[in-house]
Amino acid sequence: MTVTVVRFNLVDPRATPETLSARYRAALEMAAYADDRGIATVQTEEHHGAANGWLPSPFVFAGAVFGATRRIAVTVSAVIGPLHDPLRLAEDIAVLDLLSGGRLVTVAGIGYRPEEYEAHGVPWNRRGRLQDELLETLLKAWTGEPFTYRDRTVRVTPRPYTQPHPMLLVGGSSEAAARRAARLGLPLFPSAHLPELEAYYQARRVEYGTEGFCMMPAAETALLHIARDPDRTWAQYGEHFLHEARTYASWQSKGIRSAVRSTATTVDELRDEGVYRVLTPDACVSLAEAGGGTASLVLHPLCGGMPVDEGWRSLHLLCEDVLPRLKS
Repeated sequence: MTVTVVRFNLVDPRATPETLSARYRAALEMAAYADDRGIATVQTEEHHGAANGWLPSPFVFAGAVFGATRRIAVTVSAVIGPLHDPLRLAEDIAVLDLLSGGRLVTVAGIGYRPEEYEAHGVPWNRRGRLQDELLETLLKAWTGEPFTYRDRTVRVTPRPYTQPHPMLLVGGSSEAAARRAARLGLPLFPSAHLPELEAYYQARRVEYGTEGFCMMPAAETALLHIARDPDRTWAQYGEHFLHEARTYASWQSKGIRSAVRSTATTVDELRDEGVYRVLTPDACVSLAEAGGGTASLVLHPLCGGMPVDEGWRSLHLLCEDVLPRLKS
């Protein structure tokens, strides 16, 4: 079965408060439209202090999506765990889990931008220990029972809807992340196609005697835009794709591994690279069919400040032209 995802990070390098407000409202309307047509998941993420307005509050956005939809899941991939107060995050996720009837999926990573830690007054060199504390606290908090937290007894209420706890995965590309997931009995969400990391995780999981699974991206993961005329779309809107690709690449050191990392410096290089793809509906159907039962289609309709009208055209083509043929 093809998994369908619509991604939103609400980037817009030329936004004014008025135009950005319109973009946020459009994203909610798109989520509702996608929900009505069987899209599986809205994916969003967390970054701070970006000049282009990259979404800093994914759980606030997730709550708005849940209020506008009935079935679609929201995956926060990823929340930067050490930047959050553990008790408050436990409460926020519990409330969202109750509000949505269990539709929230949280991937907890530690991030890769020291400037985000500095802005929030969080020591970069303590990120691993803070992540351990966060994950351990979430799991204890969601039991609804009193527990010891920083030398005092606390209790977090209400209990979440999902039992034993809301869907929580550990994100990352390091052995430390895999050990953390295995020790706590949590699923691992590698940031790229890393079979060796999955093997390491499974081995550590056996050592710890815990349950769990690995949700790994495919060897090729593309962010998609659907258009009748890809040549025209690249010529007219290619700079939007390139803006996001260059922004994301500028944040990542050489040691960071990501499924959607680009090395392109021009629109032509980006098109040839294949991380961002503009496909006709026929080509999108072929891509899904080639993937068989494990195919994923990740649509990014508002990529890099894409005009909202063009984003709607892409989403309409996916839902009205591509998906009916896949279902048949």
